[in-house]
Formats: sequence, structure tokens, C-alpha cells
Amino acid sequence: MAKRIDISDLSIYYGAFKAVEDVTMSVPPRSVTAFIGPSGCGKSTVLRTLNRMHEVIPGARVEGKVLLDGQDLYGSGVDPVAVRRTIGMVFQRPNPFPTMTIRDNVVAGLRLNGVRDKKRLDEITEQSLRGANLWNEVKDRLDKPGAGLSGGQQQRLCIARAIAVSPEVLLMDEPCSALDPISTLAIEDLINDLKTRFTIVIVTHNMQQAARVSDQTAFFNLAATGKPGKLVEMDSTSTIFNNPSLKATEDYISGRFG
Repeated sequence: MAKRIDISDLSIYYGAFKAVEDVTMSVPPRSVTAFIGPSGCGKSTVLRTLNRMHEVIPGARVEGKVLLDGQDLYGSGVDPVAVRRTIGMVFQRPNPFPTMTIRDNVVAGLRLNGVRDKKRLDEITEQSLRGANLWNEVKDRLDKPGAGLSGGQQQRLCIARAIAVSPEVLLMDEPCSALDPISTLAIEDLINDLKTRFTIVIVTHNMQQAARVSDQTAFFNLAATGKPGKLVEMDSTSTIFNNPSLKATEDYISGRFG
């Protein structure tokens, strides 16, 4: 069941450095939200706070709230590992486990969670690879290494691995930046299919991609050099691209800066 995300007054720190300041936004369920903006403005940092992945960096902390269907993900007693099960993540570069087969890559998270039933694991392998639009390409070589696939196939394998544990939200951090145009199109088509089941948040530097895949777009920018990143404007994607409220948004989208 896809869930809604509500962020309020979120500031993100790495030690004494404030990376992002006062972000407030809502992400509706079963939709694609794109984060755009120049490098270093906090897009990926905000994305990583949504499943507490930023905490792997020592000294990282947040102020403010991140709610998933009303539950505070930073509340006392909330297990970050459980949060990451509910909110899956796909990274910039495909990262299949190099020594594992295609099948083992898909079900790695399930095995970690104690699922041992072979029939169940086989069912989820097929279901997840079909969900990632990869089954027909790999069904006859499930026992071959995942690292032997092409870049685009590896990224879809990583998406299959993410959806195998039945998350409610999928985070994607520039999932196409290392891919060729044909593989990029395959991932974009897949995102369109997946949003019927998941809430998706994607960071992208590609304006055309944001316009093609997302329902709403959030534009981030640095307040000034050395200052924290901020959410400048957020609206439906058609409004952001065709009639933004702020000149800074228009300048970025039209390529006048960034």
C-alpha cells in the first residue's frame, strides 16, 4: 500500500555544517515527485533523510519532522532498518551484489529478513523481475552473475531487488545518470508503471526527464555560496515547467543558471 510523505521544517546537519534548511513539503501516494536543482543544493541529502540513509555518515542529524502516513520516522523507538524496508532506494550507479546470481540479488533482502521457503523466493523473484520489466530478458539465466548484465539491466535488477521486499515508497537518486538513452527510456517507462503501486521520489539533473516522469516537481537551490540548500518552489510539474511562480525557478529550467 503506497503511503503519503509529509515533511515539515526539516533541516539537515553534518556535524556543525547545516546542509539543508527548513524544507516543508508533501508527497502524495501513488505519484512521482521529482527533485531538481543545481549540484550541491541538497536534493540527494533530502532524499536520503526519507529513509534515514544519511545516518550512515557520522555526525548526521536532522531537525523537524518526516511523517509516513502520520508516523514520525524519527520518533523514539523507530528502527532505521524497518524504515529502510518500508522505503526502498535505488542509487545513481547500478550496484548489484557482484558475487551473487541474478536470483540471489533479487531475494537478498528477503533472505536477510529470514524468508527461507524456496517456492516463495522463486515466486517473488519472478514477480519482482516482471515488475522491473526484466523477466523476459533474464529468465533463462537466473543462476548467472548479476554483474554480467548490461548497465540498464543492472539498474532494473536493482529496482527488482528494491521492490522484492514490498516497500511502500521507492526513492531513486539519479537512477539514469550512468545509462545510455535506450536504457534511460526503459527506466522511465518502468517508473510510470511502478507509480500505480508505489510512491516514488526521484532526484534528477535531467529537466526533460523530470518533465516526462513526474507528477509534481520540487526545485531546490542554494541560498548563496556556502549557505544551506533550500526548497525554492514546489508545484505540479506542468506548472513548474510552464508557469513557475518565481524567476529563480524559471531561470534554472530555461538553463540561464545552474
